[in-house]
Amino acid sequence: MTAKQRSTTQSESGSPAGEPVYLVIGYLRRPHGIHGEIIMDLHTDFPDRIKSGRQIFIGDKHRPETFGGVREHGDGVLVKFRGIETPEDVGRFRNQWVYVKASEVPPLPEGKYYQYEMIGLDVIDDGGNPLGKLEEILETGANDVYIVRDESGKEILLPAIPSVILDLDMGRRILKVHLLEGL
Repeated sequence: MTAKQRSTTQSESGSPAGEPVYLVIGYLRRPHGIHGEIIMDLHTDFPDRIKSGRQIFIGDKHRPETFGGVREHGDGVLVKFRGIETPEDVGRFRNQWVYVKASEVPPLPEGKYYQYEMIGLDVIDDGGNPLGKLEEILETGANDVYIVRDESGKEILLPAIPSVILDLDMGRRILKVHLLEGL
């Protein structure tokens, strides 16, 4: 139902109407070797789009950079930025998020949505009772968990499994769910 893509929102990026301007594709860890490469953890369902020549944006200020080289490394990739040749120079990007513009992400097949598109959905139970808004999606490994918060601030954690997630109507921005015993 969803594809990973963490976003920055209005409060973080100044985008209009709370829509994301930038989406996370990775997280820079530490320099690697002596030629200005840095280890990047992947946070995208489209790692094939991370390639040399791609413009990206780094950190909270969304500093523009261009990949000069990309190669696989363990669970992530080693990236090199154009014009950066030393571990000391690339080290200034340590522990920062890597973004792309939201307008540059590929369209998904029908019935699939990016996580950022689902944030803010009105959530109702199978009886039509309002439960709150979808605030966040946690990736747990086995299945995602949807965090729903009502007006009073009460949270409900919903596993994103077929027996719980009954219907998603993006046109009306409504997510219909079945509450399991104990929720």
